[in-house]
Amino acid sequence: MAIKKQFLKSKPVCKVTFTVPAANANQVTVAGNWNEWNTEVEPLKKLKNGTFKGTVNLKAGQAYEFKYVVDGQWENEVEADAYVWSDYAATDNSVIKL
Repeated sequence: MAIKKQFLKSKPVCKVTFTVPAANANQVTVAGNWNEWNTEVEPLKKLKNGTFKGTVNLKAGQAYEFKYVVDGQWENEVEADAYVWSDYAATDNSVIKL
């Protein structure tokens, strides 16, 4: 798994590209507090090499909690900037700091 951050000079926005290796998966999405944890909003596109990839524009200067949903299973990003405990899910969430 990987995260790439590209800060725009013209706007206070960061293009965040999420990459998830999941060759055997049918669907991967990213859900976080920016999209109200909606598992339908941010689907990642499956590439020929078996990874899923997608880009989300997020406001710079903030931190966001998120998880991947791989065929219905919630997973953390191993390269997250931090992890924070979620009482709702009773587990850690990944954190990306922009």
